[in-house]
Amino acid sequence: MADIVEQTLPVVDVGPALGDDPTGVETVAASLDEAYRRIGFCYLTGHGIAEGLLDDVFAASSEFHALPLEDKRALTLNRWHRGFIEIDTSVIRSSTVDTVRQPNQSESLMVMHELAPDHPDRLRGAPLAGPNQWPDNLPGFRERVLAYDAAMADLCRRLVRTIAVALGEPIDRFDSAFAEPITFLRLLRYPPHRADAPADMFGAAPHSDYGFITVLAQHELSGLEVRRPDQTWVPAPVIDNAFVMNCGDILHRWSNGRWLSTPHRVINGHDRFRYSAPYFFDPHPSVVVEPLAGSVEDGVAPKYEPVVYGDYLMSRLEKNYSQHQQDEPSRP
Repeated sequence: MADIVEQTLPVVDVGPALGDDPTGVETVAASLDEAYRRIGFCYLTGHGIAEGLLDDVFAASSEFHALPLEDKRALTLNRWHRGFIEIDTSVIRSSTVDTVRQPNQSESLMVMHELAPDHPDRLRGAPLAGPNQWPDNLPGFRERVLAYDAAMADLCRRLVRTIAVALGEPIDRFDSAFAEPITFLRLLRYPPHRADAPADMFGAAPHSDYGFITVLAQHELSGLEVRRPDQTWVPAPVIDNAFVMNCGDILHRWSNGRWLSTPHRVINGHDRFRYSAPYFFDPHPSVVVEPLAGSVEDGVAPKYEPVVYGDYLMSRLEKNYSQHQQDEPSRP
């Protein structure tokens, strides 16, 4: 393994961008641009998410993971990518930064954006347009999780506008792409790292994220590590009331490579379970993603071809999850 360098990530106070002051947006946008050009990760403070919501979502996660395994298996990940992902069942074969052979040492409940039964995407059988799965023996679980999910969606919509400014675009540049976003809230639990584990076994193997942004809440215990451009790994310890936010592959493409989609991994070096809750915020599947004109130099071809986000995302999920390798709904 590469050496661990004891250095934390940049810290960005996003509070000034969440109000009505354009100067605040510009200031935060400049800080985000610097962080994502340099390492692709930063801590977010001043985000406005109530501490009680974070307490609730981690309490709900703990209650879910304490259920008997057979109860969790009743909610096994469905073809719409919602439900329980058991330990040793997910291998990040789509990783572009490592050859991954070992399954991730984590278990999780995946909750995605909720769509009404009569939503057009559900009626036409679009990928990822299906129902969430909820435990029926945890009173209040669904309500607590959805309250957190709604708060995170609101925060991310505001962050997307600041990101547009950071990339030199009008503040509303991405609004239509995120009118109906794809969202993933993953309630993760990592067991302690085994002393006899192979060298290539991780809680989460080295990878970059597929989508636009990931906003990660960590609970009490560290374990996330980020690979810097010099190939050394920097830990991302827990900072009270701060999220870790990173740029994903599709935002990297949208920025024509200006912003880094940085490899990261998880190793739970503690003697008890580690909990985290990453929130993935992505554009609607129909959105065509191509490098922003302002990120492409005159007379120089863009680094990336246009892609339809839904096709791009499903190609990644199909490599990593058996549920998307058989009995799939038809593509749009």
